[in-house]
Amino acid sequence: MVSVQRSTIIDAPINAVWDILRDFNGHDRWHPAVRRSALDGGKRTDQVSAIRNFELVEGQRLREQLLSMSDEEYSFRYAIVDSEIPLLNYVAEVSLKPVTDGNRTFWSWKSQFDTPKGQEAELAELVAEGVYTAGFEAVRGRLGDPKSSSRSFMTSAYETSKSSAPELPGKAIQIDRYGGPEELHIVNIIAKAPCPKEVRLRQTAIGVNYIDVYCRSGYFDLLKPPAVPGMEGVGVVEAIGAEVRHLSVGQRVGYACPPVGAYASVRTMPAELVIPIPENIDDRTAAAGLLKGMTAEFLLHRVHQVKKGDFVLVYAPAGGVGRILCQWANHLGAVVIGATSNEEKARIARSSGVHHVILPGARSLEGQVMEITRGHGADVIYDAVGKDSFDHSVAALATCGHLVSFGQASGDIGMRDISSLASKSATISRPNFGHYTDTPEKLAAITTRLFDAILRHIISIEVDQQYPLSQAAEAHRALEARETTGSTVLIPDDIQKGI
Repeated sequence: MVSVQRSTIIDAPINAVWDILRDFNGHDRWHPAVRRSALDGGKRTDQVSAIRNFELVEGQRLREQLLSMSDEEYSFRYAIVDSEIPLLNYVAEVSLKPVTDGNRTFWSWKSQFDTPKGQEAELAELVAEGVYTAGFEAVRGRLGDPKSSSRSFMTSAYETSKSSAPELPGKAIQIDRYGGPEELHIVNIIAKAPCPKEVRLRQTAIGVNYIDVYCRSGYFDLLKPPAVPGMEGVGVVEAIGAEVRHLSVGQRVGYACPPVGAYASVRTMPAELVIPIPENIDDRTAAAGLLKGMTAEFLLHRVHQVKKGDFVLVYAPAGGVGRILCQWANHLGAVVIGATSNEEKARIARSSGVHHVILPGARSLEGQVMEITRGHGADVIYDAVGKDSFDHSVAALATCGHLVSFGQASGDIGMRDISSLASKSATISRPNFGHYTDTPEKLAAITTRLFDAILRHIISIEVDQQYPLSQAAEAHRALEARETTGSTVLIPDDIQKGI
């Protein structure tokens, strides 16, 4: 067993040093040996058990797991779980202490590991000098310590991002006034350099959602023309602001959040709700599934906790959110009923876990639900249709049933007399996506479950329509005409041409 320990004093306050080091996935922004790094599994950068997957400037790949972290003790421990360098059973600890005779910091970095026979001295020197001493100098230089021996350690991805062009040209879809799909037109844009809490992205795929239609038409006031619509995108980090700690340049990331502006090849936006995308989920799947999958997660697990044996009615079961709801509810043990418009969509619904399909016919929707459930009714109804379906949904509920109205494809439900709900002691919810996803903590809980469901094949994200970004108007026309199934994505034209 080889033991290595190095220590130094940094001429900076302990909080300033800790602010750099506690970002377990931030070493590619300061350490000269690290080319790029990403977190596996969508975990937070300071979350115990998080695994950073990184590449050294000389090409070797490593994966390291965070074992513990203490903000009170200013320390963390980590271990190598996979490496192309033969550092075996490697466990390391980083710890800081304030220096009493000044506003300085004592930094200790130590480790133990095994090596192949005969390589003990070589690998001990590599760790001591190439990792620890080089890291000391890089942080010293970043914090402006006058004893920094060299500025060469600052050529990390962090510094590269800060020295990049202050403006990045691209294309976007803009509306100059509210209206129909014809109002969507392509324009030249510039993505500015990120402010301290922002990130700049080169986007590779953009999700199309019905909320984009509401923004374009003016039904929702999230967009004030002239402006770029879109709530969901995936891309590569091109630059980061000085205060961004959970992302790194070159990392694949995604988002499904305000502000609008996703219909673009490049964009600069707040970084707080931008998240890493797991390696095993491709860009199109992520762009098609983030907003819809996050919606399905909180509808099934937070707005109403679906349990085994529940009768669950889902409108538009062949659509993007509908397909995910049906697959997931089926996995949870519910009896899934899908209400759709034709046999082709019924076929898709059945392949997505729907046990019973309701089609337009001589019998009403509620009549068919009562027949399927033998008079019980639906325990929960997920209704994204709105005006045309509301009264039928209430009639189809079980006693103490729950109607979750989360969309209005046919229009607003309008003014309603809630006294009629007393006959069934019904509950009605109108959840707002933003209220469930507006903090990193909420987002982490939802996306962890979502990514797990995708990777375990509990749900699949089907991209049934793909358009070049310049044809966003065609995508909207098809969506509003209910001609689509599954999810729709836009691909920036320069990338689309290469597919």
